[in-house]
Amino acid sequence: MTKQTILGRVTQLAKANINALLDQAEDPQKMLDQLIRDYTNNIAEAEQAVAATIGNLRLMEQDHKEDVEAAAEWGGKALAASRKADELRGAGSAVEADTFDNLAKVALGRQLQSEQEAKTAEPTIASQTEVVDKLKTGLDQMKAKLSELKAKRDELVARSKSAQAQNQMMDAVKNIDVLDPTSELSRFEDKVRREEAKALGKQELAASSLDAQFEQLDGLGDSAEIEARLAALKTGA
Repeated sequence: MTKQTILGRVTQLAKANINALLDQAEDPQKMLDQLIRDYTNNIAEAEQAVAATIGNLRLMEQDHKEDVEAAAEWGGKALAASRKADELRGAGSAVEADTFDNLAKVALGRQLQSEQEAKTAEPTIASQTEVVDKLKTGLDQMKAKLSELKAKRDELVARSKSAQAQNQMMDAVKNIDVLDPTSELSRFEDKVRREEAKALGKQELAASSLDAQFEQLDGLGDSAEIEARLAALKTGA
């Protein structure tokens, strides 16, 4: 996987419009679960790729530092050799002085080579540093998106459960409608009313029977009085 491909994928995922994706989904919760899995996998993959990119950059930076240090070291050696040549030449040792001048030239050549290698690496290091910075930013954005996805998923699940509970409650209330004559409560109420009416009927019937008995007793009293008066008439009392 090339660095540009990694950067492109990270940027694309970081800019993903979650709300638009949800609007197009038939089952938003399943869509969110799938997005979370995809994001988690892509983040893990991107982290490995970014880590490798950072590792390569650090190696280039280390090589550049070594080239800079080598250039300084060879420069110091060239200076020391040149001074030694001047010292020997001043003492009349021209041959030995030429030897040290040649050593100074070799050191200067090595210094120049190290400087050129360091200079050549600098644009690449700068470019790779910019890429790494963008990759890090993209990863941070992806992780923020992942947190957003999880929060939306949790919110959606909570809202779904709440809606289901409300629907169940409304269905239960609808099934227990006391105004519905066909409902169980209405039928039970009718049964109670019939039982109450039956009890009232029995009470009324019992009361009527008792009154009739008392009326019969009253009638017997009148008959006895009549018989007594008739007997008195016959005896002339």
